[in-house]
Amino acid sequence: MDITGVVAIISVFGVIPLIIFLVHRHRERKALIEKGLDISLLVEEKKCSTLSSLKYGVLLIGLAIGILIGNILDAYTGLNEEVSYFSMIFLFGGLALLVFYGLVKRQEENLE
Repeated sequence: MDITGVVAIISVFGVIPLIIFLVHRHRERKALIEKGLDISLLVEEKKCSTLSSLKYGVLLIGLAIGILIGNILDAYTGLNEEVSYFSMIFLFGGLALLVFYGLVKRQEENLE
């Protein structure tokens, strides 16, 4: 399996938007400094949120379950390998995000 093409495409479509973002941010900050405005308007405070940790944890668990179920489908059914893996990864990844949404919604209702 040759993944050189995949890595090249991901690199091109990942690096170009990153460069555009960084150049735009630099110009924006430079303009604010030239006008004498406070740059703290652009600086976001980073919060170590337990909700983001929960979201990524639930998502990764869902993806892992999707990979396992995809492997089972690949081994015991007539589905193609790509179809079984990708469909289960997306299905269980989406279900994991829905579970996260339900958990957050329930927590917000309990606080009210």
